[in-house]
Amino acid sequence: MKSTARLLTARASTYLQQLCKHFGHKVPVEFTAHEGHITLPFGTCALRADEAGLTLINICEPENIEKMEKVIGDHLARFAFREEFSLTWQRDG
Repeated sequence: MKSTARLLTARASTYLQQLCKHFGHKVPVEFTAHEGHITLPFGTCALRADEAGLTLINICEPENIEKMEKVIGDHLARFAFREEFSLTWQRDG
């Protein structure tokens, strides 16, 4: 199953790198300033940063989709605490 969310922000690259560095202490990650990939035990998250925002794409088994959305969303909220936002996840599959 796949779920996607987009955060409109000028700090997309910063948040991408913060998320990847944070998770990198515990799980495999790969990232550049504009793309990242986090491999959690229950799914993966692809991240893409551009000038307008940050796109998050979770891929996992259907029974883990809510957990993926919560884990990634909660961690992003910690780093983006200066911004008011809410993520709306769109699910496919």
